[in-house]
Amino acid sequence: MSTVFDIEKLDLSELDLSDLEAKYNVKPITSFVDRCVLVDGAPVAPEAKAPVLKKVLTKLFSQCGKVEDVNLPIEDGKTLGYLIIRFSNPLEAAKAVSSLNGKKLDVKHRLLVNKLGDIEEYVLSGKVTDSFVEPEFPEFREIGPLNSWLLDEKHRDQFLINYDESVGINWFRKKLEHQPVIQPRTQWTSTYMKWSPKGKYLFSMFPQGIQSWGGPNFDRIHRFLHPGVRLIDFSPNEKYLVTLSPEPIIDPMSLREELRKEYPFKAEDVGKKLVVWDIAIGLPVKTFSLPPHLESSTEMSWPLIKWSYDDKFCARQGPDAIAVYECEKDFQLLDKKVVKIDGVVDFDFAPAGIKLASSRKSDPLDVVLSYWTPETENQSAKVSVMSIPGKTTLRTIPLVQVSDVKLEWNESGKYLCCNVTRHTKSKKRFFSDLHIFQLTEKDIPVDKVESKDLIINFKWEPWSHKFVTISKVDRGEPSQTNVGVEPNHTTFYDVEEVKVGSSTLKKWVKLVSIPDSCNDIFWSPTGRFVIITSIGASTAQLKFYDVEFDGEKSKDQNKKLNSNLKLLTTHEFAGLSDIQWESSGRFVAAISSSWKTNVNNGYTIYDCVGHTLFEEQINGFKEFLWRPRPASLLTSNDKKRVRKNLKEYAAQFEENDTMDSNAALREIILKRKALLNEWKTYRESVQKFLHENGYEQPKENLHYETIETIKEIVLSETEEIVD
Repeated sequence: MSTVFDIEKLDLSELDLSDLEAKYNVKPITSFVDRCVLVDGAPVAPEAKAPVLKKVLTKLFSQCGKVEDVNLPIEDGKTLGYLIIRFSNPLEAAKAVSSLNGKKLDVKHRLLVNKLGDIEEYVLSGKVTDSFVEPEFPEFREIGPLNSWLLDEKHRDQFLINYDESVGINWFRKKLEHQPVIQPRTQWTSTYMKWSPKGKYLFSMFPQGIQSWGGPNFDRIHRFLHPGVRLIDFSPNEKYLVTLSPEPIIDPMSLREELRKEYPFKAEDVGKKLVVWDIAIGLPVKTFSLPPHLESSTEMSWPLIKWSYDDKFCARQGPDAIAVYECEKDFQLLDKKVVKIDGVVDFDFAPAGIKLASSRKSDPLDVVLSYWTPETENQSAKVSVMSIPGKTTLRTIPLVQVSDVKLEWNESGKYLCCNVTRHTKSKKRFFSDLHIFQLTEKDIPVDKVESKDLIINFKWEPWSHKFVTISKVDRGEPSQTNVGVEPNHTTFYDVEEVKVGSSTLKKWVKLVSIPDSCNDIFWSPTGRFVIITSIGASTAQLKFYDVEFDGEKSKDQNKKLNSNLKLLTTHEFAGLSDIQWESSGRFVAAISSSWKTNVNNGYTIYDCVGHTLFEEQINGFKEFLWRPRPASLLTSNDKKRVRKNLKEYAAQFEENDTMDSNAALREIILKRKALLNEWKTYRESVQKFLHENGYEQPKENLHYETIETIKEIVLSETEEIVD
């Protein structure tokens, strides 16, 4: 039996052919469209001037790649203000969009550059409508003041401990059990935690990216999505975050639509690994590719991006060049070109603004950058300092027989020390010279400090001209007679002022040199006190020194210098992995991390002169971090007033500490304060009654003064013999 269909009566519109259309759909070839960009915002010019306009725009877009064609439409004898440019490949078109979109052609014209394919997909397809649709904004979450912890009535510091699977944040209490700021949290990080430079934010690490936390309860603020992130860094004023991942950024179009909405990167970011984020808004502002020599490297110096003291400039190093970016101008290259420096090895910004001698009083502080280049057959090694943004070379010194140079800036930015490792002609023995630039002096003089030994560590005293070095004797090839015989030497330096004509220059000389086996130097953030030790030693010695000791100077010290060195105390610490000074310089923590050793995991807190205040051993202990503090808002006059009344303030703090440590005494003190307040209230009420009833004596007949006395009572006293 056969069935016959009437073709004329069959309605094909009722058939569902969507499955066949999807299966046999042939995507159009879009390579031509991918190579084209649509440029809007061009000048509307007469037809006679169209060739000149076309030539100018062709030259501009040729910076991004090979331009194969420029279609500049003309109608009614004039251009229409837009054009279509075709490149030789899609990558060049993408580069034109990323680098020239928003480009100012002149005062009146700004170019808007988009991919031609995007115009077809979003505009011609109807996905973008003429009617305005209000975007969805996330619900506002109250986090609280990010610096609220600075208002603590007891003026306590906070510290973080990362142990086992938990992270806790505590208030530090002298010689007492610490009070938690919040209850310890489990799985707060997959590896380590980081404070921002001024303590406003706390960052935790996860395989998919970074999370920032803040406020009184440490609520989550932002998520920074960067899969595989390993390293992070910050700009000095905690405006920007830098993250590095070994995994390249993937194309957002390869993600599912629901994931694409939260993905922060664009097509032009694909393949890059280094990201700069705006911390306040949680979004990327710039992405970078790694230099070719670092793409496959397992080790690299970090950070890869370095910052000026005011967050206005950042820079990164490439082959034979330093690229400086203006942060406030969407991270555009300074003057649209890199600074060409053949063979540049390393560079660094001054950590503070500098008032150069050539600057006028009204000029802002200068941003200064230092760098060095190695020795070649035709020229010597060089160290230079350059001003930014002018790129003016301020001073250069030549160096010969150089193996390495370490650039050591003083926190004030006034001094730059170049720790130059030099070698003999045979290259079998190494020794060091120190070359110190005095940035604020006229013509930037350089003082040379010669050393017969190899300086393996150098540290400036913060905000001062003093420094400490640790050196060792290098006798060339090791032999049975000199291995392990000669100890290292810890040497303290101070300044001797020398008259040169009408000016006074600084010359650095030795205060004293001490035979020692230590390798590491840790200055207090406020100076004066320094710890000399050896990180990684099975049992390290922590030697607490005071370089401004108020007492008789020992015979072995240079009598011409103002410094007076005193060894205050020595502690032994097993498994030492780090030293962490608290921001004010009052306290310091010695740390033994399970990431580095299995011995004595935990931490011990000392005061600045080496007295043990608190110690705790914790299984699975990983890291200890003091919460940084922002710079003081006190003026120089305020600080003078504090120093003048230091005994009064010290007595108040001691009273608070005593009340915390002794509950019975606390009750007595509080009761006395309540009685005093009761008496003051009664006295004020009597004075008010006398005034209202006319019994108050004339002020000229009153002769009285209020005397407040502070009585100090020694509760206990111990004697400690200091070697």
